[in-house]
Amino acid sequence: MFLKSIKKVKVCLIFISTFISVFLITNFSFAAGDKISYPQKEWTFSGITGTFDRASQQRGLQVYKEVCSGCHGLRLLAYRNLKAIGYNDNEIKAFAAENTVNTIDDEGEVIERAARPSDKFVSPYPNQQSARAANGGAYPPDLSLIVKARSDGANYLHALLTGYVDAPSEKKVPDGMYYNKYYSGNLIGMPQPLYEDGVTYADGTKATPEQMAKDVTAFLAWASEPELEERKQTGIAVILFLLVLTLLSYFAMKKIWAPIKNRHV
Repeated sequence: MFLKSIKKVKVCLIFISTFISVFLITNFSFAAGDKISYPQKEWTFSGITGTFDRASQQRGLQVYKEVCSGCHGLRLLAYRNLKAIGYNDNEIKAFAAENTVNTIDDEGEVIERAARPSDKFVSPYPNQQSARAANGGAYPPDLSLIVKARSDGANYLHALLTGYVDAPSEKKVPDGMYYNKYYSGNLIGMPQPLYEDGVTYADGTKATPEQMAKDVTAFLAWASEPELEERKQTGIAVILFLLVLTLLSYFAMKKIWAPIKNRHV
């Protein structure tokens, strides 16, 4: 009987110690990963009626092409999808043809051909291993879903691209790392990508780091959620339909119950 009591006490102690450990680990984890506050920008695609800015998207594609595509892919986006942001068929064909893809011919041989509108955006690396080897072991993430995959995605990406500053004097930055005030831990392996006049915009817009960050974020927001405008339009239509249906139901109810009410008066 005494031994059974001892075993019960041991079980209780194990349970309590496990609970305390989980509680402490959870709280320390939250404390160590305090949420970073990103500057809140006004995006045209925010809100229930928000839409994409086509001019900004096209400038963002240019920034992606000239600055980001050397390291980051867009594996879920096809060249023909660019029609949604204002490009015509000939422009899309020309844009796709600037890239090459490997394919199999009728004899089973691997051949290289110009990319077609139906092809996905060509990755800058043939595989993940070569991507890591070219970037000191770090793997540049694919940007297809970057805005949707991150909390407060658009503001996160914009902040990250514009958050490169000189590190505080007490902060040691290892070789191959860079200081970014909006990145968790502040040390990031990606060097600052955006500089004044880093691209020459086709529409003549001044290419400041702020402008380029805004434009490429708008483009990648669309790439992450190309159905956003259609979804919002559908949502508004559904809400209007439900409002009309509610009003019709209300008046129909009044008409149906009116004779019964009069009968009891």
